[in-house]
Amino acid sequence: MAQPLIKKDDDRDEEADYSPFLGIEKGAVLQEARVFHDPQLDPRRCSQVITKLLYLLNQGETFTKVEATEVFFAVTKLFQSKDTGLRRMVYLIIKELSPSSDEVIIVTSSLMKDMNSKTDMYRANAIRVLCRITEGTLLTQIERYLKQAIVDKNPVVASAALVSGIHLLQTNPEIVKRWSNEVQEAVQSRAALVQFHALALLHQIRQNDRLAVSKLVTSLTRGTVRSPLAQCLLIRYTSQVIRESGTNIQAGDRPFYDYLEGCLRHKAEMVIFEAARAITELNGVTSRELTPAITVLQLFLSSSKPVLRFAAVRTLNKVAMTHPMAVTNCNIDMESLISDQNRSIATLAITTLLKTGNESSVDRLMKQITNFMSDIADEFKIVVVEAIRSLCLKFPLKYRSLMNFLSNILREEGGFEYKKAIVDSIVILIRDIPDAKESGLLHLCEFIEDCEFTYLSTQILHFLGVEGPKTADPSKYIRYIYNRVILENATVRAAAVVTLARFGNEVEQLKPRICVLLRRCLFDSDDEVRDRATILLNENDKEFLFGSLEVPLVNLETSLKNYEPSDKPFDISSVSKEVKSQPLAEKKAPGKKPTGLSASPTVPTSGVDAYEKLLSSIPEFSNYGKLFKSSAPVDLTEAETEYAVNVVKHIFDGHIVFQYNCTNTIPEQLLEKVTVVVDASEAEEFDEVASRPLKSLPYDVTGQTFVSFHRPKGVPTMGKFSNTLRFIVKEVDTSTGEAEEDGVEDEYHLEDLDVVVADYMLKVGVSNFRNAWESMGADCERVDEYGLGPRESLAEAVNAVINLLGMQPCEGTEVVANNSRSHTSLLSGVFIGNVKVLVRLQFGIDKSREVAMKLAVRSEDEAVSDTIHEIVASG
Repeated sequence: MAQPLIKKDDDRDEEADYSPFLGIEKGAVLQEARVFHDPQLDPRRCSQVITKLLYLLNQGETFTKVEATEVFFAVTKLFQSKDTGLRRMVYLIIKELSPSSDEVIIVTSSLMKDMNSKTDMYRANAIRVLCRITEGTLLTQIERYLKQAIVDKNPVVASAALVSGIHLLQTNPEIVKRWSNEVQEAVQSRAALVQFHALALLHQIRQNDRLAVSKLVTSLTRGTVRSPLAQCLLIRYTSQVIRESGTNIQAGDRPFYDYLEGCLRHKAEMVIFEAARAITELNGVTSRELTPAITVLQLFLSSSKPVLRFAAVRTLNKVAMTHPMAVTNCNIDMESLISDQNRSIATLAITTLLKTGNESSVDRLMKQITNFMSDIADEFKIVVVEAIRSLCLKFPLKYRSLMNFLSNILREEGGFEYKKAIVDSIVILIRDIPDAKESGLLHLCEFIEDCEFTYLSTQILHFLGVEGPKTADPSKYIRYIYNRVILENATVRAAAVVTLARFGNEVEQLKPRICVLLRRCLFDSDDEVRDRATILLNENDKEFLFGSLEVPLVNLETSLKNYEPSDKPFDISSVSKEVKSQPLAEKKAPGKKPTGLSASPTVPTSGVDAYEKLLSSIPEFSNYGKLFKSSAPVDLTEAETEYAVNVVKHIFDGHIVFQYNCTNTIPEQLLEKVTVVVDASEAEEFDEVASRPLKSLPYDVTGQTFVSFHRPKGVPTMGKFSNTLRFIVKEVDTSTGEAEEDGVEDEYHLEDLDVVVADYMLKVGVSNFRNAWESMGADCERVDEYGLGPRESLAEAVNAVINLLGMQPCEGTEVVANNSRSHTSLLSGVFIGNVKVLVRLQFGIDKSREVAMKLAVRSEDEAVSDTIHEIVASG
C-alpha cells in the first residue's frame, strides 16, 4: 500500500514532503505486475502494485488494449487469495479497467460466487463490480440476487445494491424499474444510508411522472423518514413539487409549506439548514414565510462550527439580493463575522451587510472593511468591490466616502483582475453619479501615474478623452496625460496622443497648447505614435477621427480589405450600415461567442453586399432600387428532414423578395423545376409580382428560388405567408449518378413565414449613446409607459422587447444583472427610409413579477417615433 508522506531529510528549516508515487512510470509498474503470477502470492506486495496501477489510471494514463488485457487476466488470478484487503483492491482495479464483454466472462463466476458469500464485505463489493462491468443480458440473470440484496438485513449490502441501481438506471432503465416494490420496502429501512439511497433511487424511477413524485412526497412527509440524509433529499423533492405546483401562492395555500417549516425544528443541523434554504428559494416567497427560515439562519451565524456559519451567511447573502429588509435583523450578528478567521465567511458577511445596510451605517462599514481588505485574496476583494459599487449606486449621496475607499485600495498592491474591477467601478460611478465625475477622474489620473498594467492605462486614457473635455476645468488633466507620453511604453504613448487630441478638438482654448505637445510627439521613437500625431495635427481628419462613426467597424474592415486601388478613392458611404448576423455554422457551434471587435466577420455569401450583387443580377429584381436590409436565414423545415429549406427576407423600399435556400438531402433523388408556392391570403397588402424557379437540385447541393412581392412604400407592412415547395422528382441510380428521364410531380409543405416590424429596422450601433441622444433633440421624442404583464424574469422582458423592435443594444445594456429589480436598455437603429432611431427603455419588476416599462423614442421623423410606440403597444 502507499506509504504516508515522510520527510525527505532531517533539515527542519527546509522540510519538504514528497509523494511515494513520484517518478512512477507505466512500464516499470507493468513489470511489477508480474508478481500476480507468483505461486505464493504476497498480498501486501500485490496491493501495492494495484495501488500504483490505480494511481496511473486516475492520473489519465492510457493503457493499450494488450496492456489492459494482460493486467486484467493477471488480476483475476488474485481471486485465489483469501486476504480481505487484497480482495477489495481487486474489486477496485476490475472496475477501473472496465473489461470488454468477452473478458467479463472470466470473472463473472468468481464475482457471482462472492455475491452469495457469507462475508458481507465480499457481497457488497461484488454487487458493485458486477453492475459496473456487466451488460443487459447478464444483468437479467443476476436480477433475482440484486432484488434480494436490496432488502438484505445488512445495510452495507443493501446500500451497494441500491447505488448500483442508481447507476444502472442510466443504461438499463427497464430492468431497474421492475425493482420498485423492493426499493419501496427499503425506504422504510431503519439504516440511515439505506433509506437515503432507496429514496434517491425511487425518485429517479418516478422522476418523469409528476403525479407519482407528488404522491411519493405526500406519503413520506407524514413522518416515515428517519435518516437526516434522506430527510434532506425529501426536502429537495418537496421544493421541486412546490415549484411545479400550479397552486395560487397569493391566496396563501402553498402546498407542503408546513412540512418545510416543521423541518426547521428537526434535531439534525443539516435538515434544519436544508429546510431554511428551500424556504428562501421558493418562487414569490413572502416576508411571513421567510421569517422562520431567517431566524434559524441567524442562530447558525453564532455557531461554533465554521461550516454552519458559512452556509448560513451564504444563504442570507442570496436572500439579501431579493429581500434585503428581511435580512436586516441579522446585521449585528454578521458584523461580528467580519473578523472571522475564515476569510470566505468574512467576505460573505461584508457583502451581505453592504446589500442590507442603510445610509447611516455606510461610514461605519467602510472603517471595518478597510482593516479587512489587506487580509484577503484578490478574488474576495473583487466581490467586495462589486458590492461597494452597488451600494454607492443605491446611496449616491455617499459617493465621497465610497469613492475615497476605492481610490485608496486602487493604490495598494493587487493583481490585474482586482485593479480592473476597481477601475470599472469608478468609471460606472462617474457615469451614473454626475457629482462624482471630477473626483473620480482625478483618482484615475493619479492611478495611471504608477499603473503597471498597459491595458488599464489605455482604457483610462480613452475614458479621460471622452469625459475630461466636458468638465469645468479640462486643463488640469493635461499634465497627467502628457506624462504618459514621456514616461510610458509605446502602446500607452499612442493612446495618450489620441486623448490629447480629443481635448484639443473639443476645448477650443486648449487647442494651441495641445498642438505644441502633439508636435513634440512627431519625434517619438515609435512609428505608431509619430503617425497618430501626424494625422491628428491635420485639421481635415478631425471630423472623421472624432465624429460619430455610423458604420460598424467589422463592415468597414471588410470593405477596406475588398477595396481594389484605383483612380476612384474609397467611399465610406458605400459601406453597409447593418450589423451583420453571425453565420449559421457559428451559431450552432458550442462555446463562447465572440462579441464586438473580436467577432469574426460574416462570410461574404451572407453579407448584404453579396446579396445586393446577387439580386441586381436577376432581371426581375434589378429595378427595385437599393437593398435596405437582408434578414438572417429563417428555417422553414426541421433538422434532418428530406429537404432543408430556409428563407432570407430582402427588404426594398417598395418590394420584398423571399430567397428560399433549398437543399436536397436524399441521394436517390434529383429535383427539377423547384419553386415555392406562396399563399399571401393573410398578408393582404402584399401583391406577388415575380418568381424565379430553380431548374435543378441534385443531392447535397443548395440552390435558390425567389418570390417577390410589391408592398406600400414607407409603411412597415406585416403579414403571414404560407409556403409549399413544389418540384418534379426523378429517381437517381446512385452507382452511376444518372437520373431517370420521367419524373413525378410532388410537393412538400413548409412552415409559415412572418414579416414583422423588426424586418424594417437595421441594427446600427452608435459609439456614444448619450451624445447621439442629446444631438437628436427632443422635437421628435415620444414617451409612454406600458405594462408587460407577468414575466419569469426581468431579463426575459428585456430580450422580448429588444427582439420585437429589432434594434441594436448599445453599451452592453442588453445584459440584465441577476435578481435586478430595475434595468435600463439603450437601443439604436435605422428605420426603413434611412431614418435614425434611438430608444431608451426603463424596466421595473415587482414582487408579483409584473413588469412595467417606460419607453422613450427619439428619431429624425416623428411619424417613426409614433410607429415604434404602436409596435410596442400592439406587440
